[in-house]
Amino acid sequence: MKNFFLFSLVSFCALSQTISAQEQPANPSKYTAHNKGKMYIFWGGNRESYSKSDLHLKGENYNFTLNNITANDKPKGWHIDYFNPARMTIPQTNLRIGYFISDHYNISIGVDHMKYVMNQNQITTINGTINEGGIFDGTYNNDPIILTEDFLTFEHTDGLNYINTEISRVDDISKIFNINNTDIFQINLTEGLGAGFLYPKTNAMVMGKERYDEFHIAGYGVSAKVGLNFTFFKHFFLQTEFKGGYIDMNDIRITHNTADRASQNFFFLQRIVTIGGIFKV
Repeated sequence: MKNFFLFSLVSFCALSQTISAQEQPANPSKYTAHNKGKMYIFWGGNRESYSKSDLHLKGENYNFTLNNITANDKPKGWHIDYFNPARMTIPQTNLRIGYFISDHYNISIGVDHMKYVMNQNQITTINGTINEGGIFDGTYNNDPIILTEDFLTFEHTDGLNYINTEISRVDDISKIFNINNTDIFQINLTEGLGAGFLYPKTNAMVMGKERYDEFHIAGYGVSAKVGLNFTFFKHFFLQTEFKGGYIDMNDIRITHNTADRASQNFFFLQRIVTIGGIFKV
């Protein structure tokens, strides 16, 4: 019995070692080889370009459209404000948190804090009517007009605020650049589609009325992106993106009178640079 017990124990140990050796690969996978179950967060800045837009304004005594207006962003440049909690809304920023549902796909939610400033003193055309009892009263039919400050100032500078959800694909392209140890440095290609709503803080002054500057849900947006992700030492990354989309804001508040509204739609293009971290849950 004693010999049988020793034989059984030795056999069991040998069998366990054999199974263990079969289950453990000779070269365990690198941390960066799989993404499923990981979370990430990034923060950074952007520059934007906008297509021309028809801006429609209406109220109790006016209803008119300004055709093909132009606008620009309001860059801060490289600045400490990007990391100052009390001043983070002053630059143009991007914040995103995501989770990998598989090795290649992740879902995320984020805020693209863009800024939109109508170019002042541009010459455009106007259609519609104004009956405010002022110098701008009249009926217009594609007539030229200069957008002076006493007629209209209009911007989303705190900001345009595209709050959106994205689904993105990520592919490791390190081998193209002969990078073998991706746990030290990895290059990924990412593409994604997104949709969300616009929550701008519109700063406007219409024909001398009191300036209005409050947050308001104004419409929706859709977007697509492509970018490169550079991951260092498994957990830290730099990500660059080109992100374009369409914004339709059909309910913009422009004065303290709730009857006064504006609407516009346009295309946008962001150039984004962010830093972030990725870790397993």
